[in-house]
Amino acid sequence: MTRTSRHASRRGPTLPAHRLPHLPGHTALPAQHRTEAATGLGRFNRAPADDVRSALLACCRSLRWAHRVAEHRPYPDLDSLLAAADEATYDLTPADLAEALAGESLAPLPDGTYSAAHTALSAAHAAYESKFGHVFIICLDEVAPDELLDQLLAAIRSRLANDPEEERVLATEELRRLARGRLTRLVRDFSDQPVLDRAP
Repeated sequence: MTRTSRHASRRGPTLPAHRLPHLPGHTALPAQHRTEAATGLGRFNRAPADDVRSALLACCRSLRWAHRVAEHRPYPDLDSLLAAADEATYDLTPADLAEALAGESLAPLPDGTYSAAHTALSAAHAAYESKFGHVFIICLDEVAPDELLDQLLAAIRSRLANDPEEERVLATEELRRLARGRLTRLVRDFSDQPVLDRAP
C-alpha cells in the first residue's frame, strides 16, 4: 500500500455528512425541514399564539393546558407535540381538571340508536353527574361504530361504582386520550386562518 493510500484511509470522509460535496460551504437541509412549512404541524408551529391557544381549547378546555402546549412550540414532529400534551394533562391541578371537565359534552350516540338506549343512557348520565359533579367522558376513537353503544353503557355503569378519587384518575386518563385524538386531527387540518372555537 502506498503512503498516499494509507493516509487517505486514515483521514476518512473530508466533509461532514450534512454538507454537499459539490457545493462547498453550503449546508444541505433535511427534507423534513424543507417541507415543514407546508404541513399542518408547520402551520401550527408558526401561527400566532392567540390563534393556537384558541384552537387548543377545542382539544382540552383547560386554559393552563392550552397555554403550556402553545408555549412549547415549535415541535419537531407530531410525537413530540403529543408527548407535551400528555405531560400537560398529567400536570393539571384539581381546579384545572374541573375546568376541563366542565367544558366537555356527552359522547354522541351513533345514528339510529333506539329510544330505549337513549333512556338508559340518560339515566346513567344523570346518576354519574350527580355523584361526580361533571359529565361522563370516555374516548371511543378506536371503537367500531356498531360497538359504541354497548361500550358506552358498560363503561358508565362500571365507573359509577368508583369512589371520587378513582374516578378522577380515570377521567383524567380519558381526557388525555380525547385530547390526543383531537390534537392529532387539529394539527393535520391546521390552517393559516384563525381557528377560534373550531372543534377538530
